[in-house]
Amino acid sequence: MDLNLFKGNLDLILLSVLEREGGYGQDIAKRVSSLTGGQITLNAGSLYPALHRLERAGYLSSSEMAPARGGPPVRTYLLTTTGRAELDRKRQSYASFDSALRSLW
Repeated sequence: MDLNLFKGNLDLILLSVLEREGGYGQDIAKRVSSLTGGQITLNAGSLYPALHRLERAGYLSSSEMAPARGGPPVRTYLLTTTGRAELDRKRQSYASFDSALRSLW
């Protein structure tokens, strides 16, 4: 997959996955990989800065939780109402772009 396509759609990817249910970093990365059949993999270097940026923008909220299996607390992210509105906006924008590209093909 073209890395530029991935970078340009990372927010859409993360917001889409978090729409279904919240999660912590590694969980989110595993769900993205699973849902895309391994075509999209997230590494910590792109995942965590994006999560922090989305949280600062008000699209995500977070809290620390102690994992059920023990160990150090993990930060769990949830989509906010503002995040749902942003996800809808991004989906519409992507659909328009996809339609325009398909008309060229």
